[in-house]
Amino acid sequence: MVLTGLLAGCEAKQEDLTQKTVYTGPLVESNNVLMIFSDSAKLQAKLTAPLQQQFESGDMVFPKTLKITFYGDNGARVINTLEGNYGKYDKNQNLFTVRGKVKVRNEEKHQQLNTEELFFNRQKGTIFTAKETAVRVETDTEVLTGFGLEANQEFSRYKILKPTGIFTVQQPDQK
Repeated sequence: MVLTGLLAGCEAKQEDLTQKTVYTGPLVESNNVLMIFSDSAKLQAKLTAPLQQQFESGDMVFPKTLKITFYGDNGARVINTLEGNYGKYDKNQNLFTVRGKVKVRNEEKHQQLNTEELFFNRQKGTIFTAKETAVRVETDTEVLTGFGLEANQEFSRYKILKPTGIFTVQQPDQK
């Protein structure tokens, strides 16, 4: 009976040894990251973050804030900025997800978007939120609120999917 107990104990240990532990964490961690995006040697965007984690899939996580600056005129002027408390890049979808106090600011039009989660599709050149995500857009003359947003990456054209709040409508001059 003692021998049977010992044999059973040995079998359990052999089973434990055959189970593999797979590491799913980051392969590379980088501090004070600066990534430059260009086309034909012309600066298009700059990404900065205090910490970047890269995974085997090519996905990246920016757990301590992320800022993307978009440039025009071959990199000579800032068009807009996108920043948030957390960022993730999905390589397969070529999609950035930015969360936590997300702010997009178009410098030329003096307009700013505030939300809690936003997506940036590099390939399509678009930024957008989920339909149910609250958004707030401030300009020099108005504040617009609602749920869901679609915009170009420059944030010069945008559409709030479900506007809420009070709106001022100007009547055309009648003569």
